Amino acid sequence: MITAAQMRAARALAGIDQKTLAELAGVSVPTIQRMEASEGVVRGVVDTLTKVIEALDAAGVELIGENETGGRGVRLKKRA
Repeated sequence: MITAAQMRAARALAGIDQKTLAELAGVSVPTIQRMEASEGVVRGVVDTLTKVIEALDAAGVELIGENETGGRGVRLKKRA
């Protein structure tokens, strides 16, 4: 699961705009806008959510789950 706030923060960390995220994920810009405008946990088609999460991961952003230390958030992945 991903929250709208996590999506916005992840995009900001990666330095990409909504259009770029949509292109990376293979979804439409209105889909990204709708997801980011939602309250709390993003709802949508599982395949679409998976594409967005994978695109953010490929952009170098790691999503932090609710049950991890410090709570839900995002961070840049360590570079190899």
